[in-house]
Amino acid sequence: MSEILVCPIAYNENVKLKNAIERFLACDLKERLDYLIIDDASDDGTTEMISSFAADGVKTIRHAERKGVGSGIRTALRYAIENGYEIIVIMAGNDKDDPQQISRLIDPILNDGFDFVQGSRYKGPNGIGGDMPFYRKIATRLHPCLMSLIARTKVTDSTNGFRAFRLSLLNDPRINIDQEWLAQYELEPYLLFKAIVLGYRYTEAPVTKTYPSSKLGYTKMKPITGWWSILRPLFYLWLGLKK
Repeated sequence: MSEILVCPIAYNENVKLKNAIERFLACDLKERLDYLIIDDASDDGTTEMISSFAADGVKTIRHAERKGVGSGIRTALRYAIENGYEIIVIMAGNDKDDPQQISRLIDPILNDGFDFVQGSRYKGPNGIGGDMPFYRKIATRLHPCLMSLIARTKVTDSTNGFRAFRLSLLNDPRINIDQEWLAQYELEPYLLFKAIVLGYRYTEAPVTKTYPSSKLGYTKMKPITGWWSILRPLFYLWLGLKK
């Protein structure tokens, strides 16, 4: 078994997730990594598609009902801890992230002693591919500005879910991933914020975020409720309303 677990989180991403799986199976690092997909109760054939890759070593856990991205990440984290992994890599299930770039996230941990490596589409050239919606261009610039202000550390891409970190962080009692309010998009900025303000070794790595064709759908995130979900951890933690 590898010490590193790669986990895409997916809900109804049949075609895009199939592309993501095939790209992972073809990547140079495949033999060094284990791959687990969290299927958040898909009902569009995604579940059956994932099972067709079982012979290739693709593992999956399926939620009986849809719970949200945060709950999917929690499921992945629990599995990783219970099975003795040391590092987890979180990826998008909609084929926006490049598996060949996983090394950019894990090498600083393995070689340089970092604890948390955040992928950033805004660090280095050619970080965005495809047709990124205009409102996402605004929102993905605004959020890291607020994160930088509140965490007092320069952050360039706090909404990018492509990241890697040591699972030992979760032994810290000041990090509580089981809070009910972290079930949706809140958990991702929560973990990043906590890693920074609690003094863990944090860095960013340049990665590419490639947006799919609009006919396949950009994202499951809704413009208002989804973005409030990813913004409110900053205000809650800044004001001390949540821990």
